[in-house]
Amino acid sequence: MKKYTYTEKKDTRSGFGDGLTELGKKNPNVVALCADLTGSLKMNAFEKNHPERFFQVGIAEANMMGIAAGLTIGGKIPFTGTFANFSTGRVYDQIRQSIAYSNKNVKICASHAGLTLGEDGATHQILEDIGLMKMLPGMTVINTCDYNQTKEATIAIADHQGPVYLRFGRPSVPVFMPTGEFKIGKAMKLTEGSDVTIVATGHLVWESLQAAEKLEEEGISAEVINIHTIKPLDEEAILASVAKTGCIVTAEEHNKFGGLGESVARCLALNTPTPQEFVAVNDTFGESATPAELMKKYKINDEAVIEAVKKVIKRK
Repeated sequence: MKKYTYTEKKDTRSGFGDGLTELGKKNPNVVALCADLTGSLKMNAFEKNHPERFFQVGIAEANMMGIAAGLTIGGKIPFTGTFANFSTGRVYDQIRQSIAYSNKNVKICASHAGLTLGEDGATHQILEDIGLMKMLPGMTVINTCDYNQTKEATIAIADHQGPVYLRFGRPSVPVFMPTGEFKIGKAMKLTEGSDVTIVATGHLVWESLQAAEKLEEEGISAEVINIHTIKPLDEEAILASVAKTGCIVTAEEHNKFGGLGESVARCLALNTPTPQEFVAVNDTFGESATPAELMKKYKINDEAVIEAVKKVIKRK
């Protein structure tokens, strides 16, 4: 099995900031809006380099979405930046009515998603955002796994016509993905396997790779697929993999309802019913603790993936 290693850790939000900085230099139509979180979203460089294209709207997220929608009418490509909770739950009506309904070319960029926000606690740890956004007609939903992938996704969505939800995180995580391979809607097979398919998204991709290495030591061959684009889902890649393995585990930093797991379950139900286990938060809110403590308690780490794999293999 291919081994993945890393030499450094970086937060995925820095990948967004660096991608936005690069876009600012090469695409004059890219504009950025932030809701009083410029530093947290790593948008400082864009603001410094292009003050005429940066709009600090303050703590007024609903207004930010309306402004972004309006800017598209003149041909601009607006990137909004705030925490995932404020990017979705707080402004869902504005996104639905002003952006999704009229298919506005707005890029909704959301940091501090999921439990790994950590010590800020349940009020900020949104675990429903993927479900909220994927249900909106025409909305593309992307959830990246490391710095490299987040930077490449940020650059890629500028060329994509239509609304996009780009989800990333707060903590520093391993940088392990190769560059130059990101394509919207195209899954990435990271390891070949024959006993079980593991499809993972976001921070759970690295956890799944670690799980696969440990499983290999026990004689279990796991195929790990990085699903960075949850909508549109790369159903072809999933179906091709389960045709070999006969069972699947989905892994995500999200509520088990409404996330990647349910999208995969729908795909399987319509094509080839297959045993599936879910590694996800079990219909609960989070709490305040370190990211590692929360991932362990809520069973969304490598140990949870291993447990799910052993369970699903017995159901084949």
